[in-house]
Amino acid sequence: MAAPSRALIDEPIMLEARHLTPHCPVTLRAQMRCEKGDLWEALAHYYADSSGVLNLSRDEAQGGSYSGCEPMGLFWSLLPAPGEREGLILKKKNVETPYTVQVSLLNGHVSSQGIRSHDEGQGKGEGLASVTVERWYMAPGVRRIDIREEGLVGTMFLPPGPGPFPAVLDLFGMGNSLEEHRAALLASRGMASLALAYYNHKDIPGPPNVINVGDDYFQAAFQLLQIHPQVCSSRVAVLRTSFGGYLTLRIAAHLPVNPRCIIGINFLIGCMNETIEANGKVLRFGQSELHLRHDDQGYVNAKEASHPKSLLPNTKVKVENFRCPLLLFTSEDDQCTSVLENAAEIKERLQAANKSHLLTWVPCPGTGHLIEPPYSPHTSATLLTLGPKKLMVSWGGHPAPHAAAQEDAWKKILEFLECHLRGGD
Repeated sequence: MAAPSRALIDEPIMLEARHLTPHCPVTLRAQMRCEKGDLWEALAHYYADSSGVLNLSRDEAQGGSYSGCEPMGLFWSLLPAPGEREGLILKKKNVETPYTVQVSLLNGHVSSQGIRSHDEGQGKGEGLASVTVERWYMAPGVRRIDIREEGLVGTMFLPPGPGPFPAVLDLFGMGNSLEEHRAALLASRGMASLALAYYNHKDIPGPPNVINVGDDYFQAAFQLLQIHPQVCSSRVAVLRTSFGGYLTLRIAAHLPVNPRCIIGINFLIGCMNETIEANGKVLRFGQSELHLRHDDQGYVNAKEASHPKSLLPNTKVKVENFRCPLLLFTSEDDQCTSVLENAAEIKERLQAANKSHLLTWVPCPGTGHLIEPPYSPHTSATLLTLGPKKLMVSWGGHPAPHAAAQEDAWKKILEFLECHLRGGD
């Protein structure tokens, strides 16, 4: 039994099996196909209780993809199944359809290849029951609107009802051209949102692998939200991840807009690329492999180049100009960028300007660079297009603490937005 069997991606699901042989060994297996057809899989070994009942909200996994009491472990521990392509990451492109996860109950303790790990005997690995679970980013009634106006490229999501709604401008880093999943989920939680593309999108003119938009582009996106008839113009926030966070700081510190609050996940205070121009309205740069370093596994990272001491001084954002609250998450096991050192400099500069009260800094132990909504699978390294090449990038993190941090961060994000976009004057 799965309750509910259809839910938003950030909602927990209760999984329970009954009428089992008391104390019998069983395996729960989750399988799903991503939009590109790759199979993702997780499994965990359990024992039924003395009444023949298994409940994941109560019982501890004895091995498999995770161990211990992890009610949503089958979802956050999903990995590409053996034999699938290397370097995959699970990102939803079409948010108007769900992830469909098949959860199966198998007799005995089995591995991902279906080989019995112990308790030899007839019938081990046999399917006992199964249920299909739908995981959505868009709640019923949420509207998705393509934005291709005034040179902007993005997607707006509006909650059900007439509004006016508080709003969020949502940007990710440079791994993908346009990511809609988080914006769709924010609209499902009652906030209008605009997922904005700014890099490597076919509808943004200019050479590939270069940011071909400037400060005026981000200002226009913010103002597009403000003037929308179903948005409360004085209650607009900005949420950004990775390099998008650097752009967020620029919006709050340098542009003639007034965000109600800022949320940043693992971002830098400045830029590491020598081809940048910054004169108030222009911001252009290209990717360079000169900034990357390889670890012992051959994976690349930008930790050295992203350290505050390595960033170009003229690109560092004047965070002392901030007028709005900033919620900042930093991953303590980020193997991609030096986010802790960047956060420390942001804190020091705000303190020097007597604005330390604006900063809420949340370190996330055991967490890698890619903090996503709750129950999203952890990915420690993926193939990423950097310039003309695809390289394996190290993100860091450990599955269980990363999953716990994602759940906690999302709760804090929603509480922060609720406080500053709906509360107060």
